[in-house]
Amino acid sequence: MSKNTLGLIVGSFLALFHAVWSLAVVIMPVALQSFMNWVLTIHHISLPMAIITPFVLANAVMLVISTFVMGYICGWVLGWLHELLSK
Repeated sequence: MSKNTLGLIVGSFLALFHAVWSLAVVIMPVALQSFMNWVLTIHHISLPMAIITPFVLANAVMLVISTFVMGYICGWVLGWLHELLSK
């Protein structure tokens, strides 16, 4: 598998995951707040404020784009390391 292909796969997966999260914020913010409270509790994390904020389309778009870019970079580096170490 090429570095570019792996980058696209990882980036697309992360972008899709965060797009679904953004959609969930629109549809069921109260349920997500309960979920986040539960996740933080089982990780023994107590934050003064971990509040799901109202949906803002520009923030959702930036989230999806930035996670795609970071996922692509991480996938590309992993592909490069795989090529390097398999020689």
